[in-house]
Amino acid sequence: MIQDGFILVDKPEGWTSFKTDRFVGKLLGTRKVGHLGTLDPFATGLLPVFVGKGLKFLRFCEGFDKGYSCRCIFGATTDTMDKTGEITSENYPSSDDLEQLEKSDYKLIRDAVLKVKATKEQLPPAYSAKKIDGVKAYELARKGEMPDLKPAQVNIYSLDITDIDRTGKGLAVDFDCLCSKGTYIRTICSDLGSITGYGAYAESLRRTVNGQFNVKDAYTPDELEKMAEAGDFSFVRDASETISFLPEIKLDPKQTKDIKFGRKIAFPVPVEGEISDESRSYYRATSEGELIAVVFPAMENGMLTMRIERLYAHD
Repeated sequence: MIQDGFILVDKPEGWTSFKTDRFVGKLLGTRKVGHLGTLDPFATGLLPVFVGKGLKFLRFCEGFDKGYSCRCIFGATTDTMDKTGEITSENYPSSDDLEQLEKSDYKLIRDAVLKVKATKEQLPPAYSAKKIDGVKAYELARKGEMPDLKPAQVNIYSLDITDIDRTGKGLAVDFDCLCSKGTYIRTICSDLGSITGYGAYAESLRRTVNGQFNVKDAYTPDELEKMAEAGDFSFVRDASETISFLPEIKLDPKQTKDIKFGRKIAFPVPVEGEISDESRSYYRATSEGELIAVVFPAMENGMLTMRIERLYAHD
């Protein structure tokens, strides 16, 4: 049975990311399984799952940007910033408010979206998997403790409203978002609610993009089961193809020689944001079209250097 590579799963609502791992592991007869980019149980969509020897390629993909489609409800807040939490406040738009919003083409909402799009730092939700001294924030929050969370640098590349509609007491706003790793869509909804004064939370969330991966190419669990039962394992993709998704650095002859011998060289391209192990970004270093190494930028003695994650050329 094929056990090495990765599978693009269209995770259903209600499944945890780890349940998806177990499902794939059982399908392929292996315990060596891990997912790329955790999805909340209420969220659906793209979850790449790496298996067997494919797991060694997972870390190369952890810095990928991500895309989401979300439905945000204005008029209430919840403790989890999504529909699974307890309502903590209500301030639904009145009939007059809704009428004025519609007449202005929802300028208040659109202005709030523009403001949030410009966000460069974001405070993670209390109910998140962000770790504080080795403990996940949501574990502390469930005990009634307030996690000591710090703002993290984020990039929101696009934040586009796709629909606005009245729903129940409130107002539903659908939007698409393309953002950097570590950006919380629930926080975007909460921030939009704070700016408008109504409060807001995420009612639905679907991941559509993770780097070069797209949910259009993903399979539902039912589809995967039917294919496996028929002996069709074409859904398992070669994990080595993920290297081609990494941004490329073209080395000159001297850099190529230095890197083959493990010598330290200055990182040859501009790097945005903070350099840390947690936010590490990988690059494929090539010479005349040949893959030489997978590398990452690191600070050493105040100098931005190229560190080797994996060397492919030895001669």
